[in-house]
Amino acid sequence: MNILVVGPSWVGDTVISQSLLKLLKQRDPSAQIDYLAPPWTLPLLARMPEVRQGIINPFGHGALQLAARRRLGRELRHGAYDHALVLPNSWKSALIPWFAGARRRTGFRGEARWGLLNDLRVLDQQALPRMVQRFAALALPAGAALPSSLPLPMLQSTAAQQQQLLARLGLAPGKPAVAFCPGAEYGPAKRWPEAHFAALARLLAARGIAVWLVGSPRDHAVAKTIASASAGACINLCGKTDIAEAADLLAAARAVVTNDSGLMHVAAAVGRPVIALYGSSSPQFTPPLAADAQIITLGLECSPCFERTCPLGHFRCLNDLAPERVFAAIDFARIGA
Repeated sequence: MNILVVGPSWVGDTVISQSLLKLLKQRDPSAQIDYLAPPWTLPLLARMPEVRQGIINPFGHGALQLAARRRLGRELRHGAYDHALVLPNSWKSALIPWFAGARRRTGFRGEARWGLLNDLRVLDQQALPRMVQRFAALALPAGAALPSSLPLPMLQSTAAQQQQLLARLGLAPGKPAVAFCPGAEYGPAKRWPEAHFAALARLLAARGIAVWLVGSPRDHAVAKTIASASAGACINLCGKTDIAEAADLLAAARAVVTNDSGLMHVAAAVGRPVIALYGSSSPQFTPPLAADAQIITLGLECSPCFERTCPLGHFRCLNDLAPERVFAAIDFARIGA
């Protein structure tokens, strides 16, 4: 069976969707899965053995470009897709599988997609509270119960890839390191304060542990502030890796302290001990998909608000989360540091 998956735009959602891919492969090991995705997530798809090929989705958020979508869909007809699964809920995202002639086109109703999808599902948010469950449900017949446990995302990262990257970045391979992921694309209400990250870095440095700041070029300024306040405890690596190399860097760390971000999901998917810090968002919807991930949240009455900035102006949900509490959550015996 030839399958086309139309993927989400966010890095974290893309990682979460690997559970769906694994479920598809469990149900049909001979399935050939192609994945339509924005260019910034394609390197991650190369680390998912379930994916035959990643296909660039060139259309930005809000861009209709109907003629161009029709052209791309017709180009994809050579894939002879038996089944397409559309993960985003937008009307536009269902166009390409329709133009591509996929025989069965599955997705949630979303933006009134009657006709574009011929296997239209109604989302029961109570029955499927987590994103991973919603994605996985699309791999099953309508109304079928989910397995008691879903396969977890597992990105490939080899020791050779990790060592090559450490050498390129000039990092000592033998010294234990904890990675920090201080960014969050959604907005500042999901970011633990820079001063807290810096204080935690100083505590780790006192134990002889290196701290790597990992993120995209957009995280560089935040990471620079942390590094400057850390008294030399941090190495700012934000912007020095692509997303696949960031996965290798996180895999080479002994543990990862992270905001609720795409890299949080990457860290969980490469098997690192993850300490995830939640403020304005909810770990009930998109938790790190790892059995041993630790989630730290204060559970204030105003949280989660799901806002990009604190609507009350005090940002207590993360300001009041002390570095000492996060430090105490690190299992130093387990990470050998």
